[in-house]
Amino acid sequence: MILPKFRKVWCSIFIKYLIKRTWLGKIKYGQNYYDFDEGGLSFVSPNQLISASEEEADYGGYTLLFHPDFIRKFPLRKNIKNYGFFWYSVAEALYLSDKEKEIVTGIFKNIALELDSAIDLVSQEVMISQIELLLNYSKRFYNRQFITRKVANNDLLTKAEELLDQYFDTENTLINGLLAVQSLADQLNVTPHYLSDMLRSLTGQNTQQHIHNRLIDKAKEFLSTTQLSISEVAYKLGFEHPQSFNKLFKRKTTLSPLEYRQSFN
Repeated sequence: MILPKFRKVWCSIFIKYLIKRTWLGKIKYGQNYYDFDEGGLSFVSPNQLISASEEEADYGGYTLLFHPDFIRKFPLRKNIKNYGFFWYSVAEALYLSDKEKEIVTGIFKNIALELDSAIDLVSQEVMISQIELLLNYSKRFYNRQFITRKVANNDLLTKAEELLDQYFDTENTLINGLLAVQSLADQLNVTPHYLSDMLRSLTGQNTQQHIHNRLIDKAKEFLSTTQLSISEVAYKLGFEHPQSFNKLFKRKTTLSPLEYRQSFN
């Protein structure tokens, strides 16, 4: 369903797309308000509450909502989880260039035209193909945004590296255990999906891989410069079971921790 305006939408069973054009108000997502004076495209997963903040504000734009059953019998039902931007926050919206806005607006208009036409045996397939086209263009545009906002993203990468240094150079691992992706994202004030996608665009590796790489570097330091046992190294790095540490270390280096230590003798 294409809506020219909206007041409040409870997305308990809907997936919601929103392209903002000339709005004068703000969007409330959760407990926070976000100002999109320049417009943007947001993807909201089910069970999210979206509302307008001002009664008389102009909220012109396009909104597309569809029930999960609409795509259930199509490959998109399984593939939609691969579009990580559904789990970004509104603050991580996609900001479109004029050319990109024309492309996205054209897709919305195509869907609206299909909805206004007589339903036939291929109507659903046509609309789903348009939805997939919207998702794939959005994936391309997000990759572009990671590049055009490289300065800001490099700052985020630098901050992430600093936090990893702090975590593994202190007793945090011993006290708090293995660093979780969610914890690192929370400290950077971004969503885990956005952080992983941003890091992958800059370095080719997601957040979990960055954490593991730093962990392995610290493990190599312990193994080569201390007399700690393999179990003690594992516990200092936050592992509850040394076997898990051994498995990860060998997967990352092709050597067991003991074999790595013996290579220095």
